Amino acid sequence: MKKEKLIEAAKKFGSPLYVYDASKIKFQYKRLTTAFKNVKNLQLNYAVKALSNISILKYINTLGAGIDTVSVQEVLLGIKAGYSPNKIIYTPNGVSLHEIKKVSKLGVKINIDNLNTLEQFGNLYPDVPVCIRINPHVMAGGNSKISVGHIDSKFGISIHQIPLLLRIVENTNIKVNGIHMHTGSDILDIEVFIRATEILFDVAKKFKFLEFIDFGSGFKVPYYNGDNETNIEELGIKLSERFNRFCIDYMRDLTLVFEPGKFLVSESGNFLCSVNSIKQTTSTIFAQVDSGFNHFIRPMMYGSNHQIENISNPNDTSRFYSVVGYICETDTFATNKKISKISEGDILNIKNAGAYCFSMASNYNSRYRPAEVIHLNNKLILIRKRESFDDLVKNQVELNF
Repeated sequence: MKKEKLIEAAKKFGSPLYVYDASKIKFQYKRLTTAFKNVKNLQLNYAVKALSNISILKYINTLGAGIDTVSVQEVLLGIKAGYSPNKIIYTPNGVSLHEIKKVSKLGVKINIDNLNTLEQFGNLYPDVPVCIRINPHVMAGGNSKISVGHIDSKFGISIHQIPLLLRIVENTNIKVNGIHMHTGSDILDIEVFIRATEILFDVAKKFKFLEFIDFGSGFKVPYYNGDNETNIEELGIKLSERFNRFCIDYMRDLTLVFEPGKFLVSESGNFLCSVNSIKQTTSTIFAQVDSGFNHFIRPMMYGSNHQIENISNPNDTSRFYSVVGYICETDTFATNKKISKISEGDILNIKNAGAYCFSMASNYNSRYRPAEVIHLNNKLILIRKRESFDDLVKNQVELNF
């Protein structure tokens, strides 16, 4: 998005503010479908947890995607956004059997990653087909917090438990319609991804009536100028060829499924915040902004390095700043980052703010969560109002003493 449009958004809706570029979401969707154009049946299921605003979900629905959900609430959001149940897959972890039963009644696809749960569900609903999430024991991802396919991960059924898995399937007579894996996020090395898919193919051979194989996602996007990203085009060539050969051997045209979240929406996001003050110490110049990790937790939680631009004064002499928030503990967006000269009142744009940003926001320090805006057809459209004091207290039950 052009800086002028972002400045317009900040003036119109205030700061802090999330602004999403719909054209970038569409571009990323098209890029992924084009990379796998040689696969006969391709299904992209957007990972709702990345950014769950209902208007974003509706927009992604117009592109032809389904959705990947991890909670009954996300399933209900998807249905409200207009997704048909057969375009929704539910991939929970550590939830109760009660929740899985509740979701099953909504008619969506079910993905199970626990042998105990599979056995219980199979005994209750042997005619309800399920997908099974496998843990391939492959370490992948850009951060230990988002690497989920290794041997110590809580996610998936271990490849070493396949004999027991097959016994449960046989004993319950449950129908298995899909096999799934997700090894992590920010995966750069496509050879690691390919290695994990070979493990998944070996497991898939053991099930006779599959309809799809879900390869997860976790593709890396660039967080700043010059940063590396997953070569989707190369992955498309290599995996498409291997998947098509597997379908021939399997003697059935299966659907290849991905569940991109960050890949679709991350680069569409811009987080705008206003500079409250400039504070100089003996060693550091701080740009103190009207936000904090309560709105944008990725740098503090994952150590992510986001590009930050001064869109109010983009062409001045650059200086080194530490950009920090107003939360009452260490609250740093960037350390010693080169940015065009910053003054009080300037608007900073933290880029790559579309995924796992607003969806992880909180009211810590009793701060209001920001508004959200979509840039669509050259218009800035409000899709979430800024919170107010009433929002902070509306669900509290106040006692009188």
